[in-house]
Amino acid sequence: MWPSAEHSHDYLKRADSIPHRREGEAVLLEFLPAALGRFLDIGSGGGRLLALVRSARPAAHCVALDFSPTMLAVLHSEFASDAKTTVVEHDLSNQLPVLGTFDAVVSSFAIHHLPHRRKRALYGEIFEALNAGGVFLNLEHVASPTLNLHHQFLAALGNTPETEDPSNKLLDFEVQLTWLRQMGFLDVDCHWKWRELALLAGVKPLAGASGVPGGLPALAVGH
Repeated sequence: MWPSAEHSHDYLKRADSIPHRREGEAVLLEFLPAALGRFLDIGSGGGRLLALVRSARPAAHCVALDFSPTMLAVLHSEFASDAKTTVVEHDLSNQLPVLGTFDAVVSSFAIHHLPHRRKRALYGEIFEALNAGGVFLNLEHVASPTLNLHHQFLAALGNTPETEDPSNKLLDFEVQLTWLRQMGFLDVDCHWKWRELALLAGVKPLAGASGVPGGLPALAVGH
């Protein structure tokens, strides 16, 4: 996910300065299950979202996934005394490990680094990892519909096309919402959006309920 320690440290320094990030995080917390027994945090980074969810649902147990040695070191340091948090080293380029099931899967600005085919496969793995009625909440960096809007977004962050993160693999949020519906998620929506930052969400059906029936059609986007 993060190609170098320098890249990881740079992100940690910038994390608090991302415009409107707190708004998106607040909306994400609104959609957490009231009774949250266990949740999975995908691409935990320095543990920012993990800490917010743990604060909102202090009784919940968590599994935190990340691949970067820098991020893992921060996670182990920050949550070493938290018996309810388990840190697991995992590269999201590979299939999710067997971790049991969860009442919620959350992620914050991590999945957009994956190739589109892997994004889609990961969403399917998340669906399988959720308990019935469980929720997927993905605070994500998505593609702008036009190049002009993308450049405006970069400018709002103080960046330029030349300084843009080369590891980004951005994808239209509507394509991703369609994937979630095709996989069987219910109540799929973009609950919050500011320019290229969006909260994508869906709920796994309860027993006897169903989302969109049928198999998954062929992938209609590039790598």
